[in-house]
Amino acid sequence: MTTPHSSTAQSRVSDVCIVGNGAIAKTAALGFAQAGHSVTLLVPAPRLAAEEAAPTFAPGTERPWDVRVYALNHTAHDLLSALKVWGAMDAARIAPVDAMAVNGDGKEGGDAGGNPGGKLGFDAFGAHTGALAWIVEDSNLNQALDAALKFAHNVQVVSGSASRLTCGPEGAQVELEDGRRLDAKLVVGADGRDSWVRGQCDIGIDYRSYHQRAIVTNFACEKPHHGVAHQWFTCKDGIVALLPLPGNKVSLVWSAPETLAATLMEESLGELAIRLCEYADEPLGALKPLQPEAVKTVPLALVRPHALVAPHVALVGDAAHAVHPLAGHGMNLGFGDVVDLLRVIGEREEHRAVGDERVLARYARARKEDVLLMQLATDGLERLFGANLEPVRVVRNLGLDLLDKLPFVKRRLMAHAIGK
Repeated sequence: MTTPHSSTAQSRVSDVCIVGNGAIAKTAALGFAQAGHSVTLLVPAPRLAAEEAAPTFAPGTERPWDVRVYALNHTAHDLLSALKVWGAMDAARIAPVDAMAVNGDGKEGGDAGGNPGGKLGFDAFGAHTGALAWIVEDSNLNQALDAALKFAHNVQVVSGSASRLTCGPEGAQVELEDGRRLDAKLVVGADGRDSWVRGQCDIGIDYRSYHQRAIVTNFACEKPHHGVAHQWFTCKDGIVALLPLPGNKVSLVWSAPETLAATLMEESLGELAIRLCEYADEPLGALKPLQPEAVKTVPLALVRPHALVAPHVALVGDAAHAVHPLAGHGMNLGFGDVVDLLRVIGEREEHRAVGDERVLARYARARKEDVLLMQLATDGLERLFGANLEPVRVVRNLGLDLLDKLPFVKRRLMAHAIGK
């Protein structure tokens, strides 16, 4: 392995090498850089120019809204603010979530209009905070992160395809297909659910397919949403969520069974809007697809790695845990990973390197409870509301109603969920 004293044309040496190109990877790079570490950010090689070209739209018209949005909690907000990223985003395209309305399934398996079943409500006032969360577009977040990285002098962005990860007594080395080498005291795997870094470390996973696909797209709504995020737990149709966007707009995340998802993807967005009337008509009125018509679908699964760390390696984001999106906290768990990893490394003893085994073990312990609770909650709720048994349906709806009448318990749940 190349010793961490010099760099050559074929070798780059840094304190931390981060593998990934998403918001979590970029945030980790900024966090380590601002803490005084030299950072190499390994991103995939750019695609053809025609494929990379940004979509165009007529001058004077509103930029199309991203299909992919995130419900960022206070942990994410505070981290991004500390890194000077939050204030660099376009505030006019960020929507605060002031309240959340959760609806159970009625006796007919999700008749939200006639028999909505249990109900549970949360609001920012009851949680003693200004907002429960903020809905942020993927492009808004990533553009601010990219701008910040350009001014981070101790971050080197390297494009290429990794071929092998090896570890030695002093650190790790990432070999690229073109022969270049990236040496670091710590490698951070922030490369998604199918993490290459995790595979190179022979970290096994527990995998459970939900046999669902998340259908995501945006609509204009007839009635004001008043900053309320609506969610319907149904048995026959899966889980439907409509998140507030600025103005009278909402973002749909429909976790639909695979057969239904295939049907939804074959239909027009106009037909999808008609289907949503069963749930959204009363609180939001008629829905109209935003232009240009865009919709994406993502397969859903629970991924639990058997470890978060390996010698000189730490996993963050979806590489460390993939959960059901019903709580909207997959991205927030990733930001929590970055917060704890930066903290334990910042608090390490002077004689320990950033990739020291004991330091990384502290990171794994720090994340264990938060990640496990979210995995149990999301997986448990998906199983509970997926059971098509009348006694189970009655109990779960009664449970929602009971929880709604217990303000202390609700506040404790919300404090954990919003990251405060």
